[in-house]
Amino acid sequence: AQLPQSILTLAARTEVERLRSLITLGSSDIPPLEEIAANVAATAWLMVSPSLRPVINCTGVVLHTNLGRAPLSRSAIESITAVAAYSNLEYDLDAGERGSRYSHAVQILERVTGCEDALVVNNNAAALVLVLGALGGRREVIVSRGQLVEIGGGFRIPDIMRQSGAHLVEVGTTNRTYLTDYEGAITADTAMLMHIHTSNFRVMGFTASPEPGELAALAHRHSLIMADDVGSGAILDTARYGLSPEPTVQASLQAGSDLVLFSGDKLLGGPQCGIICGKSAAIARLRKHPLARALRVDKLTLAALEATLLHYLKGEAESEVPVWHMITATPEHLRHKAERWITQLGRVGIDAQRERGESAVGGGSLPGDTLPTWLVSIRPGESEPGTPLLAGGAGELAARLRHAPVPILARIERGLLLLDPRTVLEEQEQTLLDGLTYILRPDHAPEAKPSGARS
Repeated sequence: AQLPQSILTLAARTEVERLRSLITLGSSDIPPLEEIAANVAATAWLMVSPSLRPVINCTGVVLHTNLGRAPLSRSAIESITAVAAYSNLEYDLDAGERGSRYSHAVQILERVTGCEDALVVNNNAAALVLVLGALGGRREVIVSRGQLVEIGGGFRIPDIMRQSGAHLVEVGTTNRTYLTDYEGAITADTAMLMHIHTSNFRVMGFTASPEPGELAALAHRHSLIMADDVGSGAILDTARYGLSPEPTVQASLQAGSDLVLFSGDKLLGGPQCGIICGKSAAIARLRKHPLARALRVDKLTLAALEATLLHYLKGEAESEVPVWHMITATPEHLRHKAERWITQLGRVGIDAQRERGESAVGGGSLPGDTLPTWLVSIRPGESEPGTPLLAGGAGELAARLRHAPVPILARIERGLLLLDPRTVLEEQEQTLLDGLTYILRPDHAPEAKPSGARS
């Protein structure tokens, strides 16, 4: 009664085809009609459920690339909702005529970073392509060999540079590059010096690399552009929180970089986008390039980005931006959170223990850095006497949790299922505990429908 006949018919045909395939392969293990009907109902619900679903991140990886990186703040979500209908995306309310989407977020970026102007595109790789295509042209761009990184999905900086039309000039070695290497490579055909922060790996030991300020001074002596890809988009000083120092956008601009490129959904804690901050003349050239339209962002991204940046402008990023709220969570706070979960799970006969562990920032940021945390561990097969949870091991338990009404993603170590409170949003806590009960103790679980199903 809840779904249209066309969906039910399609689901039934799908199930019949599956059964025919089993029979063709010689199987005689055909389920009873009740089970077939249940399979048809489950298939029908999946057909009307979105493939993109919310999940609960218990992995302890704050910026989990596979889970969409930075979770948005409440204000960012509200801002998206507010402009989801009509908005003044390309309309000047003062003049009463057509405006430009490129004007949004610029003033806030200027105030937060100290830049002269800014441009937002759909991700940081797009920012790199636009900068190289618009300002590098068919000319030379000089980069250290040690900074020619591979980013997510197997995409490599040299390949991206070639696609832009710029001619890549590599200088130095993997571990040591000097200012003189850059200076010696400058020719009449050079357009730009580029510095790329290795945000997803770290080279240690016998290393050397010029600071962005030194490269900026060299570039300006030769009337060249200096572009600095800082990657993670840190606005706050990560060293203040016991983490490795991460270059901030403000520091690079103050050092003299003409353009600073960074992601919106990493340490900035906003939506996926690429942000280019810098000198007005350079940004103006980027706006006029044909690629700028192909790489532009929509109103929802701009709304979420502005709301995120406002948290920094108001000095409330630590409390309001989820990424920084998670990073700054103290071990004591996480211990209380873990104990609260253990107590509630114990009430329904689920035996869980508390143990020390480590969380990771992740998302191509601060490689190797971890944060002390407290974990909730569950050993498969253990519960109150006479009611074993699961005999198939932690892997099977993790798989079952991925099929909870709201999927739960945990990690497995030493045969234990581990849940890290650091990366679970406060509004998700009860959903998590209900989901664990739903999977591990269905006799105690509240009624729940698969996420995305409509009633």
